[in-house]
Amino acid sequence: EIQRNKVSEHAYARFAARISHEEDLLHVTPGGVEQIVEYGSRVAGSRRMLTLQFGRIRALLKEADFWAGREGSTRIRKAHVRTAMEQYRRRHNLYEDKVLAQFDDDSVLISVQGSVVGQVNALAVYDMGEIAFGRPTRITAESYMGTPGLINVERESELSGQTHDKGMLIISGYLGRMFAREYPLSVSISITFEQSYDGVDGDSASSTELYALLSSLSQIPIHQEIAVTGSVNQKGEIQAIGGVNEKIEGFFEICAKKGLNGRQGVMIPAANVQNLVLRDPVMEALKREKFHLYSVKTIEEG
Repeated sequence: EIQRNKVSEHAYARFAARISHEEDLLHVTPGGVEQIVEYGSRVAGSRRMLTLQFGRIRALLKEADFWAGREGSTRIRKAHVRTAMEQYRRRHNLYEDKVLAQFDDDSVLISVQGSVVGQVNALAVYDMGEIAFGRPTRITAESYMGTPGLINVERESELSGQTHDKGMLIISGYLGRMFAREYPLSVSISITFEQSYDGVDGDSASSTELYALLSSLSQIPIHQEIAVTGSVNQKGEIQAIGGVNEKIEGFFEICAKKGLNGRQGVMIPAANVQNLVLRDPVMEALKREKFHLYSVKTIEEG
C-alpha cells in the first residue's frame, strides 16, 4: 500500500498508460483512470491509501479493454472499468448469491423495518479469497430475574471463539460500571446470534450485542431498519472494525431485495469513515437518501 495523494494518483495514471502500451490495449480516459484509482483504494480498504498489487490493476485494465472493444469504443472509459469490476465479482460470487438467497424465502429470518425489544441486526463478513461479502445476522437478548449474570449462548454451546468471549467480558465490565457501582446487578441476561451454527468469533459485534442487551433491560424497542457494527470498550467507546464496506453493502443488498423504504441504513464507528469506498449502487442510494450511514463514537451516541 501507499498513501493516496496527487503524486501516487499520477503514478497510477502513468502505470495505466504503460500497461496499455505494453499489452497493446486501448488508451484509458481520465474517467477510466479515476475509476482505477478508486478500485486501488477499495482493494487497500481505505480512501487514504492505494494498493500496490499491480497484478490486479493490470488484470482489471485488460478486462476493461475487452469490454471497451466489445462495445466498439476507441478508449477505455469509466463505464468499461466498472463493468470489468462487476463481471469479476459475478464470476466469484456464487456462494454469496446462495447465502443471500436464504433471506428471500425467510430460511434465515431478518427484519429491515419496524421496532423490536432486545433485537438488533449485526453484520458479519465472509472472506472467500477472491472476494469478501457482508451478511446480516440477528442478535437477540433476553433479561430476567436471577444472579447468573451475562450468559453467552455461543460460549455455553462451544461455538464461541476467544475474541468473541473477550468482547462479552468487556460488555460485563461496561454493565458493572454503569449499573452496579453501589448495588450488585442481580439479573440474568441471555444473548445470542440467531441461526448461527458454524461458530462465532471476533468482537466487531460487541456494541451491537450491548444495544440489544440495553433494549431488553429497558424494554425500549430498537429500529430494525438500522444494522450496527463496531466493537466497544469498557468505557463505552466505539472502536474501529474491519470489512466495513462489505458489511454495509451486505445489508444494503438485503434491504434492496426486501424494498428500500428511505429509513434503512448502517451505523458504523466514526473511526471507520476513512475506510469507506462503497460500490456504485450503494453510493447512488445514499445520494438519493434511500439509504443512510451513521457514525458514532460512544454507546450513548448510538
